[in-house]
Amino acid sequence: MTEPYLNRTEKTLAGSEREQLDAFLEDNRDELIEAVEGLTDEQGRRKLVPSLTTPLGLVKHCTAVERAWFQKALLGRTDEEIDGIANGNDESFEVRDDETVESVIADFRSAVEESRRIAAAYDLDDLAVHNRRGPLTLRWIYVHMVEELARHAGHADILREQILAAES
Repeated sequence: MTEPYLNRTEKTLAGSEREQLDAFLEDNRDELIEAVEGLTDEQGRRKLVPSLTTPLGLVKHCTAVERAWFQKALLGRTDEEIDGIANGNDESFEVRDDETVESVIADFRSAVEESRRIAAAYDLDDLAVHNRRGPLTLRWIYVHMVEELARHAGHADILREQILAAES
């Protein structure tokens, strides 16, 4: 008999705080990728709202956010050291002509891997420095990232549903 599918968060119901935060973060990262995987490049660029929000734009923005919180806030890297758009501003939603669904997902996965590596060296109570907020804990970064990724994975999922429904 096979075990029913359980996502990471369901597997950590009695886990440590760190295990649970990691699980929620990883599930949201996966859900963001799943919302754009399988779309064509044209579908990934499709704009259904007045803002810069597109399925690929959401992944690009989340890539910048990963870099801002883990590489910039924790390690102290400068924007220039991390592509110059690590603040998660509007520019982070822009998809270049040479970018594809595959390349944007690969860049996000690379940023996530770097985030994991960086975070592993810190405890939840360790402090990071933010340019506007001042000192804050890794715990706060985790909770903020769960919030940010959940919101944008939901946006991407809705856009995907609209795009695919319009073509069926």
